[in-house]
Amino acid sequence: MSEQDIRWKQRFSNFEKSLHFLEQTIQIPNLDFTQKAGLIQFFEISFELSWNVLKDYLAEQGLSDVHFPRDSIKKAFETGIITDGHSWLEALKNRNLTSHTYDEALADKVVDLIIRNYYPLLKQLYQRLKPEM
Repeated sequence: MSEQDIRWKQRFSNFEKSLHFLEQTIQIPNLDFTQKAGLIQFFEISFELSWNVLKDYLAEQGLSDVHFPRDSIKKAFETGIITDGHSWLEALKNRNLTSHTYDEALADKVVDLIIRNYYPLLKQLYQRLKPEM
């Protein structure tokens, strides 16, 4: 097993754990302020790990010219690993917004987007790559 093969699998394992925490938080009814902040944090961690999993997986597939989140998303879309590149890029934009500022109205909007749009994207990636573990 190559170092690159091991890297994406180790990163995937961390992604799997963070996605589990995100799932648990999403299931909490009527999230309070602190729980919303936690949900956003779990999303940020899961999203960061997801694009790194993509980068490492693509490198293991021989596509080592990918270094940044946008590059990973675009190449994963081109190769069919993910199917909704536009939503992934939107998630990247919102992930960057939430990590640099905290505004309660923005947080409520992003929480809704995470639950409705971004969590399903992350879950699809998980389901796509889990059989290869």
